[in-house]
Amino acid sequence: MKRLFSLLLIGITGMLAFNSCKKSFLDEDIRTQYTPSTLKDVLSFEAAVTGLQKIVRDQYEGDQGIIALLQTGTDVARNGQTTSAMAPYETYSQLNSQDAASLSFWRWGYQVINASNVIIQAAQSGNTSLTTAQANGYVAEAKFFRAYAYNFLSTLFGGVPLITAPITAPKTDYVRAPLDTIINLQINDLNFATANLPDVAHVTAEGRINSAAAAQLLAITYLRANKPALAETQLSKIITGGAYKLVSNRYGINSLLPGDAFSDMFIYGNMRRSQGNSEAIWVVEEANIPGGYSPTDQHRRVWVPFYVNIPGMLVADSLGGRGIGRIRPTNWWTYSLNLNNDMRNSRYNIQRKYYYNDPASANYGKPVVVTSNTDTIQNIYAHTTKWNSYTSADPFGTITYKDRIYMRLGETYLLLAEAQFKQGNTAGAAAAINMLRTRANAPQVQASDIDMDFILDERARELIGEEDRRITLMRTGTLVERVKKYNPTSAGSIKDYNMLLPIPQSEIDVNKGAALTQNPGY
Repeated sequence: MKRLFSLLLIGITGMLAFNSCKKSFLDEDIRTQYTPSTLKDVLSFEAAVTGLQKIVRDQYEGDQGIIALLQTGTDVARNGQTTSAMAPYETYSQLNSQDAASLSFWRWGYQVINASNVIIQAAQSGNTSLTTAQANGYVAEAKFFRAYAYNFLSTLFGGVPLITAPITAPKTDYVRAPLDTIINLQINDLNFATANLPDVAHVTAEGRINSAAAAQLLAITYLRANKPALAETQLSKIITGGAYKLVSNRYGINSLLPGDAFSDMFIYGNMRRSQGNSEAIWVVEEANIPGGYSPTDQHRRVWVPFYVNIPGMLVADSLGGRGIGRIRPTNWWTYSLNLNNDMRNSRYNIQRKYYYNDPASANYGKPVVVTSNTDTIQNIYAHTTKWNSYTSADPFGTITYKDRIYMRLGETYLLLAEAQFKQGNTAGAAAAINMLRTRANAPQVQASDIDMDFILDERARELIGEEDRRITLMRTGTLVERVKKYNPTSAGSIKDYNMLLPIPQSEIDVNKGAALTQNPGY
């Protein structure tokens, strides 16, 4: 076999994620890979958690279009400079069981799950030098990431194989567990995690998972389980706990320069809690930690246009660094959604105007005029500045050092509004959204304004470039409806069955001992 398929050989691929770990290079206790029998002490568990975090960080690695397809072909974006992986997510008739992105997501998910299971089984074995509190802490971290991976997989694919113990040998008889079984596992894992993870003030390192992150993911899982009251309880706990607050005032490294409170959150050097970001619940750190950069993180290239394709334009940090315009926001997002005088629509948060910046150009200093010769799908268009990133050491933009905000308080309020709306409490949902509107100096909303479409609209204003929009629309069952309404490029090809992705055919083919069933339509 030329390829190692993720479920069949997960025992191999998962273990290889845990690299060797020794107190010094002279030690003879050589650990080239971790199995439950080699996880005995704090040192080995710390290394195993580091390995797990590395797998999680690689969620969007691989094809350069992987990040883009979580946006393109939705209500907020269409393809710009496309890759082969992106094409089926704009022209849905091309999406089939050979899809490269589906396989990439599937493999990543089960690598995370297996690595988590190794830690869980070892910590619960009773055959370690860990205290009870230490063991519970490592299990809680691993259960969070297992739930995170299962939430991602089950949102994309529906029911998937349920694996709760390490796989150390080839196995070919997987079957898909019902979706409610997967969701129940997530609930159990996350309840344990919220009870046993430290709060944000007591994590051993800033990048480690805390109890609020577990509570937010638990709330999302409760929403998927149609238990909005339980979701509201978790979200209210985060909001009222006092550890987090909305960023309403300027702060950080550029606070004396032009900008606003919202844009401050997405400047590198401001994104972490220790740097003043009081909204930050879970931030994946990409710099100033060992191995904390991503050589193929494509966020900037996806979101920032390829403006250097236009004669008279040079790469500039003020324009976001070197983007290549993988996606282009839809006309709905660009022209209709965002509100005048809303801070989130300010020139510091959405780049709408460009000026020729090459001193050698006859047009230097003049506005870039969009003409029939200007490519407005790839080269020039309005874009969020959240992924602006530039370093003079790498002006070509090969490597990304910018942190990733995975969870922040702004989304907590939007999830709370969703939970309250689902209980019929539209006044409460309006109040939650108005917390964000107040911070953004945007018009207040009324209870009569609230429905699921309105909440999704507000998410697109607040979280553009942060949320995986495809995941949000699949989770809420609104992908097809909103693509048809807001994305004319994809409206004609999307079908109801595209609410789920295809199970990778390669996984079905090697699963000889049982039927790994395909999703309808594929």
